[in-house]
Amino acid sequence: MVVRGKFEFDLNTLREKLIEMGSLTEIALAKSIDALENQNIEKALEIMEEDEAVDNLDEEINDLSILLIAKQQPVATDLRRIMVTIKISNEMERMADFAVNIAKSAIRIGDDPLIKPIETIKKMHAIATEMLSLSIKAFNEEDVVLAKKVADMDDAVDNLYGQTIRELLELTQHSQESMPQVTQLLFVSRYLERFADHATNISENIFYLVKGRHYDLNN
Repeated sequence: MVVRGKFEFDLNTLREKLIEMGSLTEIALAKSIDALENQNIEKALEIMEEDEAVDNLDEEINDLSILLIAKQQPVATDLRRIMVTIKISNEMERMADFAVNIAKSAIRIGDDPLIKPIETIKKMHAIATEMLSLSIKAFNEEDVVLAKKVADMDDAVDNLYGQTIRELLELTQHSQESMPQVTQLLFVSRYLERFADHATNISENIFYLVKGRHYDLNN
């Protein structure tokens, strides 16, 4: 019973670290969009420095998971829970990298006046953030209904991504000088679209955890 109690404690530690990682990723993305909109270079630099905390959590989750598997030799749902935690941790680490990439785009744009308000980008950010938040909740509660809701939200991000591309490319028809900034904003849109894709991947992992089989929720 003592061994099982320690195992449950370590599983809970893994879950808490993953939730913390999700929270840091959400904050990093919010700061990156704010740095872009308000052209705040200092804030963009902070995001790049703070990414180390997410990377450290990813390493801690991987190390503890390997230790748990080696020492406890879990099976069935317990093993899936550990493996899914590792995979979701990797997804979040990449999502946090997208926040860093957006911060880098904000730095490259610098203090040049924005060629247009970033409203569609902000809408993409709002949905992508909600997808991450709900996916964390779905993981914590092992809720496949909520996980499916997250996957369904990806269509809205994809539609806004297409709209953003059209709007930005239209600008270049009237002003070739805007191309460098348009390029950076296209990158930002792409990072947000990929961010949402990774939230969908988290949902697929939750389905695997609960149902014991793989589902493709991207189609």
